[in-house]
Amino acid sequence: MRRYTYIYMLLSALLLSSCGEYQRVLKSTDPDYHLEFAKRAFEEKKYTQAATALEPVVTVFKGTEKAEDALYLLALSNYENKDYETSGTWFKTYYNRFPKGKYTELARYFCGYGYYLDSPDPQLDQTGTLLAIQELQSFLDYFPRSDKVSLAQNAIFELQDKLTLKQLENAQLYYNLGTYLGNNYESAIIVARNAIKDYPYSKYKEDLELIILKSRYQEARESVDERKADRFREVIDEYYSFINNYPDSPHREEAENIFKIASKYTQE
Repeated sequence: MRRYTYIYMLLSALLLSSCGEYQRVLKSTDPDYHLEFAKRAFEEKKYTQAATALEPVVTVFKGTEKAEDALYLLALSNYENKDYETSGTWFKTYYNRFPKGKYTELARYFCGYGYYLDSPDPQLDQTGTLLAIQELQSFLDYFPRSDKVSLAQNAIFELQDKLTLKQLENAQLYYNLGTYLGNNYESAIIVARNAIKDYPYSKYKEDLELIILKSRYQEARESVDERKADRFREVIDEYYSFINNYPDSPHREEAENIFKIASKYTQE
């Protein structure tokens, strides 16, 4: 029992000592003290302390041999603390200030990958997703032989799928609106085609092409009699395109039913 009491007291003393030093660092005006403390705090995974210690003094090192280490460590501390927006700002500051620095490759990668990790859900504004793609693509452009190329590429594909999903949801919304206050089927087609054009390798391409086929079909059904035959011929064209691209589609039966109805109208 006495042994456990001793260990507890020792750990408490170490904790108080650590907290005491952290407070002394915050009050200190010595930038070297801040940097050395930040390095130790980072190694101990105390990322908030590392970042807080560095932020007020990082500009002091500008133009010195310690500038790179201080700036990169500040960015990385925020990254490890999952504050990706702040880390992105500091990573960009680093690679703009040191375009050929010793950490530039990592700074560009972590900047983009942090934005990727922070990318919002598809239902939300996708400005952050676009920023992540931009930064990761810049990383690939500058460092095409990096050992992190595959990670960056996979992240870009995932982000593009997120953007495509948002467009698919928009197209589906237009399709569901139907003829409410206008021809929303045509809007669904435009949104879906633009998404396919922008992201031709997306995993949602089949769903987008199905929306186009279904929208053409509904558009034909709603047409005046003198235009039905022409509209249903367009439906048949979309059917053949869809079936040729996805012969084993789980939606084949639905597509076949559309084709049968469209064929009746074109044979009359």
